[in-house]
Amino acid sequence: MSLDPQTLRQALATVIDPELRQPITELGMVQEIQADDVGQVTVRVLLTIAGCPLRDTIIADATEALNRVPGVKGVTVELGVMSPEQRAELKARLRPQAGIPFNRADSLTKIYAVASGKGGVGKSSVTVNLASALAARGLKVGIIDADIYGFSVPGLLGIKQQPTRVDEMILPPVAFGVKVISIGMFVAGNQPVAWRGPMLHRALEQFLTDVYFGDLDALFLDLPPGTGDIAISVAQLLPKAEILVVTTPQSAAADVAERAGAIALQTQQKVVGVVENMSWLVQPDGSRLELFGSGGGERLAARLSQTVGTPVPLLGQVPLDITLREGGDVGTPIVLSHPDSPAALALSAIADGLLKRPRGLAGLRLGVEPV
Repeated sequence: MSLDPQTLRQALATVIDPELRQPITELGMVQEIQADDVGQVTVRVLLTIAGCPLRDTIIADATEALNRVPGVKGVTVELGVMSPEQRAELKARLRPQAGIPFNRADSLTKIYAVASGKGGVGKSSVTVNLASALAARGLKVGIIDADIYGFSVPGLLGIKQQPTRVDEMILPPVAFGVKVISIGMFVAGNQPVAWRGPMLHRALEQFLTDVYFGDLDALFLDLPPGTGDIAISVAQLLPKAEILVVTTPQSAAADVAERAGAIALQTQQKVVGVVENMSWLVQPDGSRLELFGSGGGERLAARLSQTVGTPVPLLGQVPLDITLREGGDVGTPIVLSHPDSPAALALSAIADGLLKRPRGLAGLRLGVEPV
């Protein structure tokens, strides 16, 4: 009894390209499927580029999917490479329109620009953990490490893989279900980036136009501290982005952070809320040691509410946690490695609050016409 090619193709439809995050059958990567009378299956898969870094993953996933089909006795996966014409067709399918996809009228992606008034408040750790928590809940999530001078997101997520280039299109690495792009992926070692404002704007613009994120539920931008070039560029390039301000309980930090949120008045953006980080340290006896004082997050939320004229909530307070620091050092978010720790529970609660904010339909044409 011969195997049905359609059944084999349906099995391959469960194989997701690890970079494009779509079935390989929909991407035009399955060139040919053959099966003989004794159950030996041979499939030829076309890679987007020669030397694809995740080729072994594709081979393993295709082999596993086909072996689950009743009657299959063995699987051989042969690899080829797409022709320039096939790549052009793939790019046209993935990105049919030029420009920034998140600005299209039919885009429902929630964009969070994570800002702080000063450095050292844990903004990047908050960004990485919120994104990872949402991805763990089944959402499609991306991060743009927009802190060009102080990039840290790849290290916090343990990413060492370089982005894959398909001609001029860039495929971002994926860690813990989160697609990530950072200037740190394009510089050698720990080389500093010494650019002026126009170069910063161009780098962010290229991340938004050349990097293929696909359809995301949420996109996080880890901004540099303060209200400089990148904050202005985000407002220009992503007018729908909402500002999420990170501070510590210290009054001085909250005062500086107010400026990062108040920029929304000039850029016509919304401040989605405040996250207070390093709120306290839980002692062995269960008491709380407030190393940096208390109340900074609440005061900041109240002052921003008054400044911008709309309610700005305190989304949560994240305690100091050694496992949070350890997770950042080894590249594993605490919400995944120690989900029951105090900091992870606080970050997960903040992520759940963001999860309850539905993808917006405002201004979206539904194509409904009267009969």
